[in-house]
Amino acid sequence: MPLPDTLKLVKDFSRPSIAFAIARAPKSNQIFLGSSDFKVSAGDLTATKFEPKDLYAHASYVTGVALAGETLVSGGYDGKLTWWDTKNAKAIRSVEAHAKWVRKVVASPDGKRIASVADDMLCKIWDAEAGKLIHTLKGHEEKTPTFFVSMLYTVAYSVDGKYLATADKVGHVVIWDATTGKELSSVEAPTMYTWDPKARMHSIGGVRSVAFSPDSKWLAVGGTGKIGNIDHLEAKARVEVFDWQAKKQVAEFVADKSQGIVNRLEFAKDGSWLLGAGGAGEGFLIFMDVAGKKIIKQEKAPMHVHDFVLSDAADSLVLAGHNKVSQYKLG
Repeated sequence: MPLPDTLKLVKDFSRPSIAFAIARAPKSNQIFLGSSDFKVSAGDLTATKFEPKDLYAHASYVTGVALAGETLVSGGYDGKLTWWDTKNAKAIRSVEAHAKWVRKVVASPDGKRIASVADDMLCKIWDAEAGKLIHTLKGHEEKTPTFFVSMLYTVAYSVDGKYLATADKVGHVVIWDATTGKELSSVEAPTMYTWDPKARMHSIGGVRSVAFSPDSKWLAVGGTGKIGNIDHLEAKARVEVFDWQAKKQVAEFVADKSQGIVNRLEFAKDGSWLLGAGGAGEGFLIFMDVAGKKIIKQEKAPMHVHDFVLSDAADSLVLAGHNKVSQYKLG
């Protein structure tokens, strides 16, 4: 497995919009982007000039894209999920999936199911081919403890596809049986949520990313620390790792060089490191050794990172974020 100290920026592409989500076709250099211009686009990283082609559009921000075989599924703030045939370049279907903003869309490792989460506080599991709703998972409160509207930010499958994790604004994380839809466990990360009861009567933060370790024993949870001024993401980036079956925290990482929210997390396939990315005014990459309970490497990113994708061999990393797409090499 490539080591973090071999990380090198090789390409940096400017974009006219914010890329909120990215997916990569297996064993290829083709990527798909969901962006703030309401569009889903496709581009080739090896092209002489990187100019992603617009495929179709939502009625608002596109905040999730996932590949299930040759089918791309996207979700947006319009509450819709759209299925797109990447081989024949045509729309398959569009579904009124959620009553509020869709925050993230992911595919199961075998490509047979799609999971989506939205601010209606529901996680929905879909048949990736037929588009049929299989399960609706209800494990998150619609209101915060102070009776404000909550948000359901993120969802992730385990590597073996057996488990699913969802996480919300107040730091409540639920682990589900991905096949049956049964709730199995939950963990809490309240430090990632800040409520200002005096100056602004407002809150910020929340768990923005989750990732299972390769053996599914650990669950990493990403966000930010307690914030002094809730108008700014001034707290240090934060990651907590849990033995979710025992409901016990096993590691905690507070970045000393990186401020903002950890928007995306992923373990190396051999579990040797955990990568987190995100940002505030600036972007960052953080590599962590969970077993050793230490940060291995911190790197400033060219932009606030909203999402990233690793190649199959983990030797290429592509970041998507504020007005940029950046490619790194590992190894």
